[in-house]
Amino acid sequence: MNQNARRGIRSNKAVYFTVVIMIAVGLIAASQTGILGPIESIAAVPLNAASGVFNSLAMRLSGGAVDLSEIASLQERNAELESALARLQSEVTDLREVASDYQRLADLVDYRSTARNQQSIAADVIASEQTPLRTITINRGTRDGVQVRMPVVTAQGLVGRVIESQSNAARVLLVTDPSSAISARLQTTRAEGTVQGQVSGNLEMSFIPLGEIVPNGDLVITSGLGGNLPPDLVIGQVTSSRQGLDLYQVAQVRSLINFDELEIVLVITNFQPVDLSTFGQGAGS
Repeated sequence: MNQNARRGIRSNKAVYFTVVIMIAVGLIAASQTGILGPIESIAAVPLNAASGVFNSLAMRLSGGAVDLSEIASLQERNAELESALARLQSEVTDLREVASDYQRLADLVDYRSTARNQQSIAADVIASEQTPLRTITINRGTRDGVQVRMPVVTAQGLVGRVIESQSNAARVLLVTDPSSAISARLQTTRAEGTVQGQVSGNLEMSFIPLGEIVPNGDLVITSGLGGNLPPDLVIGQVTSSRQGLDLYQVAQVRSLINFDELEIVLVITNFQPVDLSTFGQGAGS
């Protein structure tokens, strides 16, 4: 490119620059005087729309970032609350178990205070069997003074009798076992009979004389006849009665003990069963 062409290009650039500046100054002056007001209003419409779109997008992006931060914070807080809830549930379970044990022990202490003529030892139930006999196993044995035929009770009444005792454990035959037969009487009318366990797990009092009144709800207690158990231990409560096939009445008896939930029992250690066979007669139950 020759010298003259270069000079022409520089001259044209100077002219263009001068013209642009003059146009800009003119537009500014026109805007200041308000001449360009209608044009500015028309041009502002698409610009404002575009600005609104960008502002909305920016707000959404900013809000999304805040939401993600809040979600992470809430998730962390939720994990902390779940951990605290698990600890509290464990503590509540432990406290309920302590309260339950306390209530059972308090009941046994109350029973001991009312049965002042009885010496007893507390034992935990460590096993339960339904066949061939209905029995429980307790964690007390001969070294604790537990002997065969000793009565086992709770505050609610008679549980059964010890049928086997080792150094540190003993088996107890429950009153609900069909092989268990106990001489008993009604607390109110003093009518006597025999309470025996049933296959169903219930209790039945038979051999009640026909002329005796058998009130529903009356307590059935041990009579002490036969010398196998001390008198006045609660066996259960009469729920119904009927005339038997022979000349006696039969009463259905409900034990006040929930045998499925036995945990702590008392063994009466100062009771000595009497063997009436030495007098030449059979020993009753």
